[in-house]
Amino acid sequence: MRNGLVFSLEEDGARVVSVDNIENPYKNQANFNKRFKLTLNKLYAWKLVDYDRVVMLDSDNIFLQKADELFQCGQFCAVFINPCIFHTGLFVLQPSMEVLNDMLHELHVGRSNPDGADQGFMVSYFSDLLDRPMFHPPANGTKLNGPFRLPLGYQMDASYYYLKLRWHIPCGPNSVMTFPSQPWLKPWYWWAWPVLPLGLSWHEKRRQTIGYGDEMPVGAMQAIIYLGILAMTRLARPNLSKLCYKRPDKGVSFLQVGLKAMFMWCILASYIVPVFLIPRTVHPLVGWTIYLLGAFSLCSIAINAFLLPMLPVLFPGIGIFGSLLVMAFPWYSDGIIRALAVFGYAFCSAPLLWISLVKVTSSLHVSLEREAFLPRLVESTETSEFNKLY
Repeated sequence: MRNGLVFSLEEDGARVVSVDNIENPYKNQANFNKRFKLTLNKLYAWKLVDYDRVVMLDSDNIFLQKADELFQCGQFCAVFINPCIFHTGLFVLQPSMEVLNDMLHELHVGRSNPDGADQGFMVSYFSDLLDRPMFHPPANGTKLNGPFRLPLGYQMDASYYYLKLRWHIPCGPNSVMTFPSQPWLKPWYWWAWPVLPLGLSWHEKRRQTIGYGDEMPVGAMQAIIYLGILAMTRLARPNLSKLCYKRPDKGVSFLQVGLKAMFMWCILASYIVPVFLIPRTVHPLVGWTIYLLGAFSLCSIAINAFLLPMLPVLFPGIGIFGSLLVMAFPWYSDGIIRALAVFGYAFCSAPLLWISLVKVTSSLHVSLEREAFLPRLVESTETSEFNKLY
């Protein structure tokens, strides 16, 4: 233990610091977001007095090149993504117990905090940073004193990329990319790509570092299960259809309605359930492959049980696969053309999706009507032959 901080070493060489959570005094604000409840723990970085400079990073940052010059910056340095508000996804600080104690005091007295998170507090605490000079690292490697504004190239918002589908940040080196998006579209989730093209860059960095040792066995097991479902439903098709069409003599129309509802829920579940089963942080190419395989295998249960045409039932999955290809196409000139291509694809696919739905509903109705009256016809024929004998 040093300076009240507990240190432990991990196998990958990272130095992990265990801290007590700082009570967030802004948690009852009307605009407070619960996911920021513990972000004030970033203030503990000022307690790392064993280091001369600390670069604090959020986990959704990607380094595109070395940025060692950041350790030459002054007592506090940050990037203004917003023209008037700096971003705390990356900032440089000089550890100081005096500064930390003053910050904790300001928390206790209730300093103004627009968002109730670490960013709002630091923007209030370092309110004069906008008037400070821009950081330019000295060529001789010396460390600067005082606060500085960092060039935008140290916190390139991914949304800047999506308009032109390329980086064009003229101020400072294009060193660090950040993803300040909605939580469910963070780059580590497999479904975020290709909706957000840069998500693949984040996964490539992960592949080169810690890999996917935890997720891949689970994904492989799911793929094997889905392949087994495909084989079993195909082999058991006659028994499945008999099971679904077996009915009592009374309430035929009620049973038909129930079977139709069951079929619709089965198809809907086929496209939803795999999303929640796939490991969320698996590589997108693996995640989407398992999803499509899972949707196809679960749809096969309904196809074989209700004796339905395969293509119309699988059309939503085919449409999803097509949309992935449209979004992942790498040669769009800019983001606007890409958005128009996605919109055009959706516009053209919507009528085909409706036709498939009508075709499936019609096929299901015909199948139910045939199975409902065929037993009666057979029973009537057998009764006539019996009467002829007597």
